[in-house]
Amino acid sequence: MKKYVFALIFISLLISPAPLQAQENLLFDAETTDDSDSLETASAIFDDKMLLEGYAKKYNDVPKEILLEMIKDDTLNGFKTAAAVKVLREKFGPEIVSREKRIVERILLRRLDRTDSPFVQVEIMHTLCELDRYRYFAGMVPALIQKMDHYNATVNDLAYEGLEHIIIKAEITRPREARIVFDTFRKVLFLSRKRLIKIDAPGEKLTRKIQLLRWSIKVLGSDVINKLPEEVINLL
Repeated sequence: MKKYVFALIFISLLISPAPLQAQENLLFDAETTDDSDSLETASAIFDDKMLLEGYAKKYNDVPKEILLEMIKDDTLNGFKTAAAVKVLREKFGPEIVSREKRIVERILLRRLDRTDSPFVQVEIMHTLCELDRYRYFAGMVPALIQKMDHYNATVNDLAYEGLEHIIIKAEITRPREARIVFDTFRKVLFLSRKRLIKIDAPGEKLTRKIQLLRWSIKVLGSDVINKLPEEVINLL
């Protein structure tokens, strides 16, 4: 009788499904899979910009308080944090004022100090300028101009779009701000003047720089053109 029982137990072990722990792991994986996994997988197929836009679309209905908590979260990846900052700026930016503005600025500055993601950096720089243009323009705009030369094309695009919105679309013509833009581009273009000699038709990246530079010249007056390297003047 005992031999018969042992035989039944042995056979049941052979034909039984995966161990309980393995089954629990599979169940956990299935329960924790969501749209984020699809978006992460998409990054291997599409570009970074599509991934950022995907997260921004997903977070569009997220309350402001939750977005701020996401930005404060040190464990959140750069794409998700950048998307949270973008939605915060576009959806809630105009209504962030007074004491709340100071709190939001502290959260953004803390994240900017701790992040090494260029996507997060660009989105925060842009957002800080939108929240308090007078306070952050001098510090953030030159940094955004530098990001226009980043090796990642999406970072280039985000930096230019931020600068275009801050400088041109805002339709604010302050000589102080134009001087900051002009001086920054003069330094940037001076360093690359040897390469500019060989350029007949500027590419997209250089065209964007010239567009922003022209804005500063328009505000400051044509006299400042003489302060530019000859190679740059020829392109103007």
